[in-house]
Amino acid sequence: MIAPFSIPSPDPAWRTLEIPVPWGILSIQMYALCILAGIILAVIITSRRLTKRGAEPGIVLDIALWAVPLGIIGARFYHVLTHPDDYFFEGANVWNPFEPGAIWNIWEGGNAIYGALLGGAVGVIIGCRFTGIRFWSFADALAPGLLVAQAVGRLGNWFNHELFGSPTDLPWGLEISSANPAFPAGLAEGTLFHPTFLYELVWNLAGAAVIVLLERRFNLRWGKAFGVYLIWYGAGRAFFESIRLDPSEMLFGIRVNVWASFAAIVIGIVLILVQRRRHTGDEPSPYVPGREWSAPDAEVDSEDTESDSDSLDDDVEGESEPGATAATSPSRSTSE
Repeated sequence: MIAPFSIPSPDPAWRTLEIPVPWGILSIQMYALCILAGIILAVIITSRRLTKRGAEPGIVLDIALWAVPLGIIGARFYHVLTHPDDYFFEGANVWNPFEPGAIWNIWEGGNAIYGALLGGAVGVIIGCRFTGIRFWSFADALAPGLLVAQAVGRLGNWFNHELFGSPTDLPWGLEISSANPAFPAGLAEGTLFHPTFLYELVWNLAGAAVIVLLERRFNLRWGKAFGVYLIWYGAGRAFFESIRLDPSEMLFGIRVNVWASFAAIVIGIVLILVQRRRHTGDEPSPYVPGREWSAPDAEVDSEDTESDSDSLDDDVEGESEPGATAATSPSRSTSE
């Protein structure tokens, strides 16, 4: 039965865009475009926020060159490891990327944010060491942009007709064809499912706004903003993951990604508490000592100053208010 506000799945023809080129047809997966769009937005948001904190304009790209490829690799292999039955079975094409089903074929769908965080963190550490940017400065600048990127990326699951939740009679249920291999056996055609892609999209965008609002009120530096990200995303993902129907590895009867979400929440809480104790003042610079960047002497352009209309980076320059506690924490290393 179709509810009044049910969400239709896109026509399968939209899953792949076929563009004529001189040598034939160039096929582009909508899933890949969603991921790419999310990465671009994250880079733009992070660059703007980090620049307003005193970093060299465009330096985010130097870090992204390491973080993005390693994040994609980490995301794919985490997904494969937590969904082994999808790739390792008798007669499966495991290794040939020119045939469907290979573990390398990320364009077919299947990447995990927790794997992306692990792989991306390694890339950020490398990039920060080359550029002199503090690891936690970059992580804090990245936090809201990362949630925006994840929100956009979830649209790829919608185009792929995948990762939907359990059956529901709510008016906004997601329509899934009974011909879909992931459609649960025994359910009637027309059954609606929880649109977990939409739930997480909305949750992530709300989280980006929450981080920005908290930055206006509290001193979310030294990794604290990233701690809020871990808590917010972990809490939402633990719920959304628990109602999904796609197969996943289980540990003590609970999906592995739910355990990973619990771990993210704990790490986020510990990060905030530890950094709050270690660093009581403002962050003096996004750079480690001796690697600071000095802007060339020039007149200040009006576009380089912050206005009240800025959205994702208001009030995060780190300037101390009158009477505010001065920075008391000594600089340590790029991974501080």
